[in-house]
Amino acid sequence: MGLPPKLTPEERRAALDKAKASRQRRAQIKDQIKTGELSITQVLELAKSDEAIAKMRVLELLESKSGVGKIRAASLLEKLKISSTRRIQGLGRLQISEILREFPSLTSTS
Repeated sequence: MGLPPKLTPEERRAALDKAKASRQRRAQIKDQIKTGELSITQVLELAKSDEAIAKMRVLELLESKSGVGKIRAASLLEKLKISSTRRIQGLGRLQISEILREFPSLTSTS
């Protein structure tokens, strides 16, 4: 593994700001999942156009769901043969359909 790229102070600041904004966006989405404002279906749809959401780990997504803890989320990923480090953008279409089968959306998507 090589050395990290040499960044100017401005480039470094911009990268840090982008990372902070991404973390805040993912935290906001996780809160909305927990409160029921967003379904997993809606989050998967948002991930197609939002890079911050696309880079969220599937494990975090499932743990955010009300009633799903760390153990249930991890066992579900194991059952579905999805790595615990897999990110939403890395899910295949069959993996997505399996997750949606486990968590059917009770609200209609607009």
